[in-house]
Amino acid sequence: MKWSGFSLNNQPIRYKLIIHFLLIGILPAIGLGVLIDWTASRIIERQVNDYTIQMIGKVNDSLEHYVENVQNMSYLISFDPNVDKFMEHGTYDEMAIRTFMTGFTTLHTEVAGIVIVNDKGNYISNEMYVRSTKSLMEEDWYKQAVQSKGIFRIIGHPSGRNLASHVDYKDSEVVSFVRAVVDPITQEVKGVIMIDLKLRVFSETVKDVRLGKSGYLMVVDDSGDTIYAPNHPLLQTLPEPLAEDGTAPASSGMYSAKVDGRSLQFIYRTSSFTNWMTVGVFPSGEPVSEMREIRFYVVSFAFFVCLLGIMASYYLSHSMSRPIGQLMSFMQKAESGDLTIRYWGDRQDEVGKLGRSFNLMLAQINRLIILTELQERQKREAELRSLQAHIKPHFLYNTLDTIQWMARRRNADDVADVVGSLSKLFRIGLNRGSDMIPLAEEFEHIRSYMNIQQTRYSGKISFTVSLDPAVANLYVLKLMLQPLVENAIYHGVKERRGPGVIEVSAKEEDGAVLLRVADDGAGIPPDKLARLMSKLESVSSEDGSPDGIGVQREISDMNADKPPADVLLGGSSQGGGSHSSGGEGGSGYGMMNVQARVRIAFGDSYGVKIESQVGQGTIVSIRHPIIRHLDK
Repeated sequence: MKWSGFSLNNQPIRYKLIIHFLLIGILPAIGLGVLIDWTASRIIERQVNDYTIQMIGKVNDSLEHYVENVQNMSYLISFDPNVDKFMEHGTYDEMAIRTFMTGFTTLHTEVAGIVIVNDKGNYISNEMYVRSTKSLMEEDWYKQAVQSKGIFRIIGHPSGRNLASHVDYKDSEVVSFVRAVVDPITQEVKGVIMIDLKLRVFSETVKDVRLGKSGYLMVVDDSGDTIYAPNHPLLQTLPEPLAEDGTAPASSGMYSAKVDGRSLQFIYRTSSFTNWMTVGVFPSGEPVSEMREIRFYVVSFAFFVCLLGIMASYYLSHSMSRPIGQLMSFMQKAESGDLTIRYWGDRQDEVGKLGRSFNLMLAQINRLIILTELQERQKREAELRSLQAHIKPHFLYNTLDTIQWMARRRNADDVADVVGSLSKLFRIGLNRGSDMIPLAEEFEHIRSYMNIQQTRYSGKISFTVSLDPAVANLYVLKLMLQPLVENAIYHGVKERRGPGVIEVSAKEEDGAVLLRVADDGAGIPPDKLARLMSKLESVSSEDGSPDGIGVQREISDMNADKPPADVLLGGSSQGGGSHSSGGEGGSGYGMMNVQARVRIAFGDSYGVKIESQVGQGTIVSIRHPIIRHLDK
């Protein structure tokens, strides 16, 4: 609320309360004064006012009836199949549409003409034609209908439009109504229907109403433009307050004004359907002398009410604004950095609830500060462990190259092959510190790991690798497949009798890369499978969520306790390997590690999925996003 640069929103709440309390006290006093004044003058004005209000109501009902008929016509026309084909630019029967519209103008003689325009500017009409080649889509009435999005709209008297009637009606002799036809699915405007109504319909309804000797009724639209007025009116335009925007402060009422030295009385009622205002205009008599005395008492009454209101509003505003001011001072102290400040009070109203919420907010801020400090400390520790873990494997990688060279010199080719495979594991695991590698390198890493395991379990395990060339150059998180293959060996193939097969494959499926590790081993019992799936689903992509923090902390702690080789190999550096990845907890750790890395990096729509049947084997799938290029 603003008056000449004064903004009520910028004032203290104390002043706002004073203003509101004063308004509450003043408005009833003014209303009571107006009521007394109206009661004193009702004897003189009662017959005229009652008759006028009654006639205005009947006139409004009649006008609404005609306008409602026009609205119904617009709906019926838009529902016609031929009209719909015309709007959709399909094959339509123009003669059938014209005949259809002629039926309306024949049945309803008040209709002066109907025009249907589609969104290409083509039109069909039974009574009207265009005056020039200018498109009807550029007309103001067409644009207003499009803006209304299918809502029936009253245009009023047309002005300067590119349409003419065969009967040659003047613009002042018709009233135009428009409605846009909107596609119910796409909400796109398919066209516009315009219907002209003859003004004589309104004049026949209004002209026979007389208010006194020279009074009459007139109709204006919501913009203040005259729809109907008699031939010799008492005034050309309505005086204040209707002349500024054409609408009254309320839907109905009365007021007086002087026009050309004559005092006129106005009684009006606005139609809720058409937004048109029907106004009764008639001369008013001189006020009786008793009215002056009554007005004096009314003014005196309002003065005393205002005086009492000022005192009451000052006291009430002070009692209500004081606790709010205290709370504001607490917030200013907290803003300056004092987070130990607290609101103390046992109020149960909104101010008390706000104070308690303020205390909770400060407590939560303190908790978040502590949590942030903890996370930063953990981040620095993790960076340090990561640096240490990368320094040690470099030394091991160089040592393995030396061992492989010595084995070749002594013709120990089997030893050289195993050491070469292990060397490749370290080379791909290091990968210059990058977390993302091409899928082809990930498969080279898993082949090296398989070569080592086949040497160890000669004749017990066989591997097959299938990499779709279409996804070979896509980038994935490194060291994802090795923990899954290790699980397949120690918990699948190793638990069955006889040799087993492990299949590793990758392909594109449903807009993602699907990496799959399948074995024909012992499988996982349903209860253990359910617990393992529950663990995997509890891993969250949100770093700040409880599940996410817990998984990250568990992975960091477990990696910290392992030798550097285990971090790169994803498993145990011990001979059995069954403890780091074994058992329900071990296999869960390996998969949880992969699940946490994928979900934290790409979100909860990606990750690990397990399918297993006891005695038939297990299939572990990783759904990974398609990444064709890495940002530099």
